Amino acid sequence: MKRLLLVGAAIAAMLSGPLHAQAADKILNASYDVARELFADENKAFVAAHPGVTIDQSHAGTSKQARSIVEGLQADVVTFNQVIDVDFLVQNGLVSKDWQKDFPNQASPFYSLPSFLVRAGNPKNIKDWSDLVRDDVKVIFPNPRTSGNARYTYLAATAYAKEAFKGNEAKIKEFVTKLFDNVPVFDTGGRAATTTFVEREIGDVLITFEAETRGIAKEYGTDKFQSVIPSVSLLAEFPVAIVDKVVDERGSRDLAKSYLDFLYTTEGQRIAAQHGNRVHDAAVAAEFKDQFPEVRLVTVEDVFGGWDKVQKEHFAKGGVLEQIYGSR
Repeated sequence: MKRLLLVGAAIAAMLSGPLHAQAADKILNASYDVARELFADENKAFVAAHPGVTIDQSHAGTSKQARSIVEGLQADVVTFNQVIDVDFLVQNGLVSKDWQKDFPNQASPFYSLPSFLVRAGNPKNIKDWSDLVRDDVKVIFPNPRTSGNARYTYLAATAYAKEAFKGNEAKIKEFVTKLFDNVPVFDTGGRAATTTFVEREIGDVLITFEAETRGIAKEYGTDKFQSVIPSVSLLAEFPVAIVDKVVDERGSRDLAKSYLDFLYTTEGQRIAAQHGNRVHDAAVAAEFKDQFPEVRLVTVEDVFGGWDKVQKEHFAKGGVLEQIYGSR
């Protein structure tokens, strides 16, 4: 009997060992829509330093990604663009409630801001948020129900209006409603909105993360597009987290943590900066300083009282965003 038990244990070890090792050599990163090129390069660099490892990617609007994970998408890590989508995973028991303590800068390795991309020569002379509500301007940005990118646009426009109209709620809502009225089509994610503006040639201005505007101008040429930085914008932090439920089931926690740690290394920060993101590493930030114009950034905490309050007042059912966007 003892021999049979030993043989059984050996067989079990043979069966579980390789499978566990295989799982630990491969992870899935669920990320936001316009980060495809960024993580293609981050992954390439990480794999070069970790031979035999595979990093798979999934890209979509982060709110859509969060719902997909709750519904069963086996993502080991998330690299999102808004805190509330990670918190949605916390509420569903997939991520630790202390996730922002797991990595530096409240688990945000780099950041950006809503910015404008216009056609060469800026024919509509678009300089600031106030120009986006003119009758002769058509604006492109994605659906705020599915895209964190678009929610930042909504919040940045609202922050601008709060200052411009000195807190007059009626005028603020009128301003943001007019902005939404000037959008001819709402795509599901940031990359689809880019396609609408760049390839379908719809709209006079694209609002998206500064990193995306820089990437488009670089890819297509400044003779076709140019970036415009508004007078004020909103700090867009890009939170990362380990999906605890998935990594514990797959045995991939160590690899998942190593991967997210890499984003904070000098190499990882330099890659992020090369793709138009602003970084926290002081030396890398100084290296790329000339490529990033000065801009006054406000925060969700300062303007709106934090993400919890934003979720309840603006993004929840019946909230301000639904009141503005609901009929579209």
